[in-house]
Amino acid sequence: MATINLSAYHLKTIPNAKDIRFGIVVSEWNSDITENLFLGVSETLQTCGAITANIIRKNVPGSFELIFGAKKMIAVNNVDVIIVIGNVIQGETKHFDFVCQGVTQGIKDLNILYNVPVVFCVLTDANKQQSIDRSGGKYGNKGVEAAITAIKMAKF
Repeated sequence: MATINLSAYHLKTIPNAKDIRFGIVVSEWNSDITENLFLGVSETLQTCGAITANIIRKNVPGSFELIFGAKKMIAVNNVDVIIVIGNVIQGETKHFDFVCQGVTQGIKDLNILYNVPVVFCVLTDANKQQSIDRSGGKYGNKGVEAAITAIKMAKF
């Protein structure tokens, strides 16, 4: 569990993002959370010099579909880096475990198979309040951290 503000970074230590093409795949499930994460990503990328026209967003129905969305974006959109944004909140069944494991493994596999880094911005929380706290709440916005990671990986 995060106990620090996820949004802290020093702009002078981040490479300029003006020449990077970003692919963003956003889950529509728990959209109040994923939209806040996307705002964190988008605002941070632009603060770091990214051009709005170089930020390509596609939506998918849920977090499990992030894998296919990212794979398709690699094949079709000529991007330098992808950020997948999702939110899975634990419920009363094992569905949470299967989705979290599947998405994590799928994104890991894309990073092994392709030369386009795929940055994991999927909140996997025990309850809604934890997701709120990490998508613009008291612990900042995990989307900011994902954006900084994406810039650094694109320049790797």
